[in-house]
Amino acid sequence: MEFEPLTQLGNEVIEFDMIGLADDAMDIDHPLNVVVDVHDDEDHLLHNSTSTTTTIPPPDANLEPFEGMEFESEEAAKAFYNSYARRVGFSTRVSMSRRSRRDGAIIQRSFVCAKEGFRVDKDKDKDKDKPGHVDGRVKRPRAETRVGCKAMLVVKIQDSHSARWVVSNFVRDHNHELVPPDKVHCLRSHRHVSGSAKSLIDTLQGAGIGPSGIMSALIKEYGGISNVGFTERDCRNYMRSSRQRTLGGDTQLLLDYLRNRQAVAEKNPSLFYAVQGDDEDQCMSNIFWADPKARTNYTYFGDTVTFDTTYRSNRYRLPFAPFTGVNHHGQPVLFGCALLINESEASFVWLFKTWLEAMSGRPPVSITTDHDRVIRLAVTQVLPETRHRFCKWHIFKECQEKLSHVLSEHLNFEAELHKCVNMTESIEEFESCWFSLIDRYDLREHEWLQTIYVDRRQWVPVYLRDTFFAEMSITQRSDSINSYFDGYVNASTTLQLFVKQYEKALESRYEKEVKADYDTINAAPVLKTPSPMEKQAAELYTRKLFMKFQEELVETMTFLATKVDEEVITTYQVAKFGENHKAYFVSFNIHEMKATCSCQMFEFSGLLCRHILTVFRVTNVLTLPSHYVLKRWTRNAKSGVILEERASNLLNGSRESLTVRYNNLRNEALKFVDDGVKTAEIYNVAVGALQEAANKVALAKKNSGKSAFVNATGREDCLHQGSVATNTCGGHQSGLEQPLSVDEQDRRIQKLAHQLERARRKCEVYRANLLSVLKDIEDQKLQLSVKVQNIKLGMKDRSE
Repeated sequence: MEFEPLTQLGNEVIEFDMIGLADDAMDIDHPLNVVVDVHDDEDHLLHNSTSTTTTIPPPDANLEPFEGMEFESEEAAKAFYNSYARRVGFSTRVSMSRRSRRDGAIIQRSFVCAKEGFRVDKDKDKDKDKPGHVDGRVKRPRAETRVGCKAMLVVKIQDSHSARWVVSNFVRDHNHELVPPDKVHCLRSHRHVSGSAKSLIDTLQGAGIGPSGIMSALIKEYGGISNVGFTERDCRNYMRSSRQRTLGGDTQLLLDYLRNRQAVAEKNPSLFYAVQGDDEDQCMSNIFWADPKARTNYTYFGDTVTFDTTYRSNRYRLPFAPFTGVNHHGQPVLFGCALLINESEASFVWLFKTWLEAMSGRPPVSITTDHDRVIRLAVTQVLPETRHRFCKWHIFKECQEKLSHVLSEHLNFEAELHKCVNMTESIEEFESCWFSLIDRYDLREHEWLQTIYVDRRQWVPVYLRDTFFAEMSITQRSDSINSYFDGYVNASTTLQLFVKQYEKALESRYEKEVKADYDTINAAPVLKTPSPMEKQAAELYTRKLFMKFQEELVETMTFLATKVDEEVITTYQVAKFGENHKAYFVSFNIHEMKATCSCQMFEFSGLLCRHILTVFRVTNVLTLPSHYVLKRWTRNAKSGVILEERASNLLNGSRESLTVRYNNLRNEALKFVDDGVKTAEIYNVAVGALQEAANKVALAKKNSGKSAFVNATGREDCLHQGSVATNTCGGHQSGLEQPLSVDEQDRRIQKLAHQLERARRKCEVYRANLLSVLKDIEDQKLQLSVKVQNIKLGMKDRSE
């Protein structure tokens, strides 16, 4: 690194003192007694000692640093620059300082953007033998966060007799994307546990409330997570203790809670809740509810659903069951909740029908439930086209109870059962392994084993791999199962406890999704190969899903692909080097760029397996074909048409569609931001386009207001006319017609019913055609996006 020549200040010789060069940015407290000198020219600012001082406006003002700005202390300069950085959207750290050689006092400081410079692995060779390193490489390298940004603020003591600090250099521009206001609290230099927050944490911790509950209380106290100033992880680090819960309640409290939320129409325009029976008397049965975010989540990620009834077991002692799914970060998302008081078949039928109604009537591709006969009957009746899976982990847990005597006598039985279920690669292999196992332990006549064998097509993975379940591993348990309310529901939780914890859980999950969005946008993953496909995937997928894809891609280096049949569709035998006995078969149509593998990972998880990627490597397929990029795993999973076919259903509710339109407009606007900051020319074009759009929106608002007034007036006129005998608004003059006989009335009713049925069928056809068009448009958009990336990669390769 190069530095300025040494200079003199009075009789003092100045030297460099390099500090704060670690990746971790320095935490900076709130502004301290900051003052600014106000003059007309910069020379006067630097040398005139009779300056007029004014207090710096609050942090939300649009004041930015300028050369000549003065501060009463170095700490005040730190606080001001960090406050400015929070408003703008970047993190800061201390880069270097200069000290006086005479007394060692710091006389100059440089504060920089946290993305300044580039990280240097100084201890790479020294640490290569430590745990976590493989062949001199870190097993999980840290994400590259530094990009050589030049933004900085330099302050120095004004003269040898003054304790005041003056800005000597300020660089405004950044070479990277800035963080939006709703994610700025994730930046390290803005994560600060203040004294008042510490006091509140200590008080709540003493009352037995855990980190998630405390964070929710802080969010409410400060008016939002962005105002809290730190993350849940920071809270946990401060507390360093286990979670506890001390809340209470009953079903009436839940109903009162739902009624109150529904009554606040402005906050919850589309809160859905229903009660089986009469919620005003003692005949009340099950309760179901779904908040607006749960319903919106379903439009994006409702392809696979888990109906989790484990909370009604002795583990939790709570008759509660949530509908959950998996978002584009692999995190659990909520699709609604049910309170199960009556668990008959009729009750479950009512519950699934009610839930389906709340989800706009669109069934999922797959659903996972507990191994329960009554639930299976209800799913078969309400969701006949949905693939129903029993959670195998529930079955393994049930195994410990049903086969306790076998497990105590034969210590290897459980491990062999897991291997038989999880590791077999074909139906034939599973069948052979199963019968061999039960014969070896003489369990052919065991009733429970016979039952689960009959149900094998609904829980053994080898039968289910052809259906999408959004799970990355067949052998490992999904992170989303039974985990949405972890930390909020435990063995001592009552319904009253849950009612109070419910919103805290939602806020915590939302914060985790925001943090995952932030990590995906701001922390570029470390690429492990020179493959254009890896770079393409890094730009398309979310961070967590890219890590899964990268793992599969890297594994292709140890696999070999051999042709075994070559026709229109070529078949390859793919096996790891030295393991030909464990081969997979990939069929590849190079003309259509379509491949299928015997492991069926893509069908099950939505990501390509290492076997297909190996075939792509040997056939010189350098980028991912668009039809192998599932939008639900991409960064743009929540943009565009809402999960294809579900778009029109969601937009039926005008209030509910406000959130959808907001998200879509925000995503479209951010595209201008992403491209507009790259060069000055593109910036000017983007600003011009936005200004033109603003004018058109203003005109549309003006015309829309007139239309709304005309429509409202027309409806009022129609209502007034409806009070007389003639109904001209409906197009029929019924007041002047003669009374019809009973037979004529029946014929008229039959005719109208027939016309209504024909109209309904036409509407269904039109609706199906419209949804097909919407899906085609969305598919084409995704394909074009992938093709554009492929072209960019190709152009870059040629230029290099």
